[in-house]
Amino acid sequence: MLHEISSSVPDESERKFIERLRVGDAAACAQCVEMHSDGLYRLALRMMRDPHEAEDVLQETFLNAFKGLARFDGRSSLKTWLHRIAYNTALMKLRRAKLGRVSVEETLEAEDQGERLPEALHDWCCLPERDFETNDARAQLDNAIRDLPENLRVVFVLRELEGLSTGETARALTLSEQAVKVRLHRARLALRERLADYFSELTLERQAAKRDVA
Repeated sequence: MLHEISSSVPDESERKFIERLRVGDAAACAQCVEMHSDGLYRLALRMMRDPHEAEDVLQETFLNAFKGLARFDGRSSLKTWLHRIAYNTALMKLRRAKLGRVSVEETLEAEDQGERLPEALHDWCCLPERDFETNDARAQLDNAIRDLPENLRVVFVLRELEGLSTGETARALTLSEQAVKVRLHRARLALRERLADYFSELTLERQAAKRDVA
């Protein structure tokens, strides 16, 4: 389930593509939308939990991005920059809908920076990716992700589902890499706990089925 991006800095071809976007090249803008819409929509949907709200976030993201290309400094990839805009756009909508709620950036930040991670993160009993082939299993995972706190959910979505590296996720969310690692670890543990009963029952059913066949 883990993915890494080899570089978070635009290469020469991407820099040329960004220049085309800056001058308003219609074909480049259309290509940008086609390339990044799916991932940005998934992030927006995970945050907003409503397809119509997610569509609004997606549209606002591209509008804000194309208007703000002059301010894009190229220190991150275009993908990372777009995800940051989508995240901030969704976050502002959530803040307006839930006035008085503590923002994502303010929650657990001090604890994120100071928490000591286990020496190995692979001992958390990795999610059995091969078991997510059925609609029911995928629905269980989707529900579990949806129930994560916002600050853990967005890190898990960017790192595990959208394939951003730790550094890219940190830049997209304006967090430290340590904070990303801590929140990702917490998200994994929460998902493991949430899905434990489901996969325990699934394992028992499979064992029973094997005995019946034998």
